[in-house]
Amino acid sequence: MPLNARLLDAAELLKTPQEAAAYLEEAFADGDPAFIAAALGDAARARGMAWVASETGLSRESLYRALSKDGNPELATVLKVMDALGLRLKAVEQGPA
Repeated sequence: MPLNARLLDAAELLKTPQEAAAYLEEAFADGDPAFIAAALGDAARARGMAWVASETGLSRESLYRALSKDGNPELATVLKVMDALGLRLKAVEQGPA
């Protein structure tokens, strides 16, 4: 691995709300709670965690903690962050298993 190589940060790729929505849609489709929390954290970091904290009334530190791969955000936190990002959860029929 070259000395200047680093891991890809998904937050750097999420330039638009549409990209964040598509990324989160894939995370929810995957169904892994750790991936969902981390993906929501990536989307929040892409927008600016300080701004998201201000919009949600939550502290940056608690958002970083909850929206990490090891986090376990409450549903209220998920909904507040998604609202701040201009996104919403939507239930859709899955079809036969």
